[in-house]
Amino acid sequence: MKTAVLRCALVLTLVGPVAAQTVGLSGMLGGKALVIVDGSPPKSVAVGESFKGVTVVSTQGDVAVLEIAGKRHAMRVGDAPASVGGGGGGGGGAGGSRIVLPVGSGGHFFTLGQINGRTTQMMVDTGATGIGISAADADRMGINYKSGTPMQASTANGVISGWRVKLNSVQVGDVIVRDVDAAVTSGQMPYVLLGNSFLSRFQMTRTNDQMVLEKRY
Repeated sequence: MKTAVLRCALVLTLVGPVAAQTVGLSGMLGGKALVIVDGSPPKSVAVGESFKGVTVVSTQGDVAVLEIAGKRHAMRVGDAPASVGGGGGGGGGAGGSRIVLPVGSGGHFFTLGQINGRTTQMMVDTGATGIGISAADADRMGINYKSGTPMQASTANGVISGWRVKLNSVQVGDVIVRDVDAAVTSGQMPYVLLGNSFLSRFQMTRTNDQMVLEKRY
């Protein structure tokens, strides 16, 4: 089986007449693109196929051309997030104050975001004190966690080592929060956990199918 090349994702915030749509390119699997839409798990999509309204037009190397809302966009794996469209739920750059997250599989809320400028997939965890990051993800994002404060964390598999760190910035959509407490642990984690050191900066409203975060000032 070919191995997917998972790198930083390109995020497009697409503002339509009904709701914003977040699209990411998390990697390539052969000639297929690994597409993330509204925080979904990466979906392998072949040329000519569609996933949640996003069509893969072509792929070459680490670049995919996607058709979104009738317009074509060339995305390269590892590019920085970009904002496309105008009006509605977001602006053309960082500095926003409102985040809307649709519910994902299992009733969880997923999103693509950036930590210290490096893109990663996150899952909201209201039970976590801070941002939770695996050592593998921290290495990928260039976080110098071993200079942080050593700690021990209790998990279902026993006690593991970790480090308390301060993140320069955490960004979701066009909203940035700075100086955020986090814990980097040696255990494996499928996602970065978006905990209360980030969530407490917002007024949270949760319904059955979405979570709205309004930044506190």
